Amino acid sequence: MPYDALLLLSFGGPEGLDEVRPFLENVVRGRGVPPERLDAVEEHYRHFDGVSPINARNRELIAALRSRTDLPVYFGNRNWHPMVEDTVAEMTRDGVRDALVFATSAYGGFSACRQYDDDIARARAAVEGAPRLTKLRHFFDHPLFVEANAAAVRAALESVGGSARVVFTAHSIPESADAAAGVPAEGGHRYSRQIAEAARLVAAAVGLAEYDVVWQSRSGPPQVPWLEPDVVDHVEALHEKGFEAVVISPVGFVSDHVEVVWDLDNEAAEKAAELGMRFARAATPGPDPRFADMVVELIAEHTADAPPRALGTVPSAGCTVDGAPCAVDCCLPARRPSRT
Repeated sequence: MPYDALLLLSFGGPEGLDEVRPFLENVVRGRGVPPERLDAVEEHYRHFDGVSPINARNRELIAALRSRTDLPVYFGNRNWHPMVEDTVAEMTRDGVRDALVFATSAYGGFSACRQYDDDIARARAAVEGAPRLTKLRHFFDHPLFVEANAAAVRAALESVGGSARVVFTAHSIPESADAAAGVPAEGGHRYSRQIAEAARLVAAAVGLAEYDVVWQSRSGPPQVPWLEPDVVDHVEALHEKGFEAVVISPVGFVSDHVEVVWDLDNEAAEKAAELGMRFARAATPGPDPRFADMVVELIAEHTADAPPRALGTVPSAGCTVDGAPCAVDCCLPARRPSRT
């Protein structure tokens, strides 16, 4: 094994009411988000006593990985403790020299991929003698990721009984950010293309002839176009078309966190109840044992230089490979529109 550790790198989340505001300020730092928008999001966290499920789910995943590999497994976040800079400092003190990084995002794009490369670079720059850190590839079309999501959709369909429309959802981003996702030679839109491909693969595994792909959790000024339709609006549209039941699969997420449980388990579920529709939300794949198995496969694939196990036809390149960063023009942050 040419590597001596694994770093699980994630988004982070608060674990108490006093942590919510500083966490949100970390998330939006430098983006010019107005305080009233943070007030609204902070209120969502109050429904859960300020605790996001994401850190607990990541610790469960780390425990599963430690039972499957001899590599020491470390945990670092972009936006909340344990911060990745502190974790890389700990790894350095422990003598780690060459580590792999598993980022908890299956997809390409700026926020989903390149920003994790930036996190790695920032942490290494902050720590003298930091280990070499190599990020594992995208996994949106890995068979085990697809199988875990498909099993969750089947369970949700069974819970609602009868026929139901299956709707796949992912975090919305500005249309300009999606257009910039990937390299210009590909024509951009890597994020939405990979989401659509993951949904297609999961639907095929379940045996669905028809399904929908929608978006959730948009923010930002209303004049900036984001990927649509919104999941709650779509539930209402399905009702108008005569559907009596809906199953929502958050295929764009690997773990529950407040945006998943608020936007889907609260807002979308409440809209369905208001309309008299049967509703179920499929589980995210992270707790499924196949997800931890997939991470181990990605490690083995990388260390043995084996061909990737991938079901899809949409490019999955764009993440760091063998220590080489993304192309200089890959998944650049979209230019923000002028406020004038």
